[in-house]
Amino acid sequence: MRKARKYAVDILYSADMAACSVEQAMAAYATMSDREIPAYSKKLAEGVAETSYLIDGYLAPCLAEDWTIERMPAVDRCLARIAVWEMLYADLPAAIAISEAVDLAKELSTDSSPTFLTGVLGHVATLIPRADDEPTDEKV
Repeated sequence: MRKARKYAVDILYSADMAACSVEQAMAAYATMSDREIPAYSKKLAEGVAETSYLIDGYLAPCLAEDWTIERMPAVDRCLARIAVWEMLYADLPAAIAISEAVDLAKELSTDSSPTFLTGVLGHVATLIPRADDEPTDEKV
């Protein structure tokens, strides 16, 4: 799965840098790499693109007061969005989504990125409702 996440980061990063759609970035990536893009990579990239407004709604309040999503390094932004998407839509436990993002940040981003993503994504995880948080009719 880590390779699939890395492909998704590459696709999202390319779309961000080229100011093109994820579909266009995937087509270019497939042509350049001469490989088929893994299904989970497509699912991640398309899912993040389709729900980025919602994902960014979770990320924005978790950033420093004078910091914006647009100011984040592009790779960190892609990693954070993937992690939040996985927490929201892939039912991946927050600890795993955060760990995967941090591990990829160690490989792909700056020295401060792992700590930054740990803090931001840890805060996001507290905002995402979990199934076991739902109220029940049981009397305590």
